[in-house]
Amino acid sequence: MPTALSADAIVTAPKVLLHDHLDGGLRPATLVELAEQIGYEGLPTTVVPDLARWFAESAFSGSLERYLETFTHTTAVMQTREALIRVASECVQDLAADGVVYAEVRFAPELHTERDLTLDEVVQAVLDGVQAGTKAAEVAGFRIRVRLLLTAMRHAARSLEIAELCIKYRDDEVAGFDIAGAEAGFPPTRHLDAFEYMRRENAHFTIHAGEAFGLPSIWEALQWCGADRLGHGVRIVDDITVDRDGNAELGRLAAYVRDKRIPLEMAPTSNVQTGAAKSIAEHPIGLLAALKFRVTINTDNRLMSGCSMTSEMTSLSEAFGYGWDDLQWFTVNAMKSAFLPFAERLELIETVIKPGYDRLRAASPSAARP
Repeated sequence: MPTALSADAIVTAPKVLLHDHLDGGLRPATLVELAEQIGYEGLPTTVVPDLARWFAESAFSGSLERYLETFTHTTAVMQTREALIRVASECVQDLAADGVVYAEVRFAPELHTERDLTLDEVVQAVLDGVQAGTKAAEVAGFRIRVRLLLTAMRHAARSLEIAELCIKYRDDEVAGFDIAGAEAGFPPTRHLDAFEYMRRENAHFTIHAGEAFGLPSIWEALQWCGADRLGHGVRIVDDITVDRDGNAELGRLAAYVRDKRIPLEMAPTSNVQTGAAKSIAEHPIGLLAALKFRVTINTDNRLMSGCSMTSEMTSLSEAFGYGWDDLQWFTVNAMKSAFLPFAERLELIETVIKPGYDRLRAASPSAARP
């Protein structure tokens, strides 16, 4: 196995991020400051390092439902236009500093209306924050493009309303639609009208599926709802049998996912925290990548998981011996799968991603795939 790549090198690699939650990526210091500004007293601590540690420890529960409870604190402070602008701007700047050149950041507008913001005002505030963050990143010498995914909560009943917002702002960097939240008991088919609306409008959507639940969730997301991508999709491994000689046999659903090149938005650290995988080394991403599924690497929630794209790639390099060729493959997978016009995807692949990895290979040729 080749020597694992260092985080110092990986941070300079161009990255593409498809699955990152805005309310899961706040800076701990910002969370403390915003809570003080609005008088929110629910934080477990206002000591920044301790707060960061609390989120990581609380999220590492082995339960998706308990993991989701930590969002009570982040959404509580994201209820004003000013707070949303700040959080969105800092998100873009943090991703840019981590080497991300393209990202789709998702959030649920319905979770940010407790202080009388309308859904439109919420979306506009986040768009303004993204624009401000992009300009700040450019000043700092980084190139990044960030688009938004609007999320509906699967336990609520506003999905069609959120889908309509996606179409309303589709020319303003809103790339598509998503549903999120606890999977068990809330199948994606509850929101079939929203997905049918998105298809009629020739629009894109992804669905959280196959994380805490399993194959039925994935099957519904694809065959009933028509998802373009799967949020996580890690449990597709349940439809793959590997014999003692290492030969893999794909069931019909797994074969369909691979044959159709359906992107899997995988977030290894988050999956370990919620119990979807036992460890990074045992994460199904290794098998799925070896079988050439359309696997992508993602952060999910940078605050809760205490992670970045750099740390995720570093952990995978350490666990599976991935070199620059492998990380480029994951990155190109993600760029191919982005909710972005084809010509723009191709331009980023040919002028930013491939040249970036070529430079890294030239600087450390032994780290290419053997």
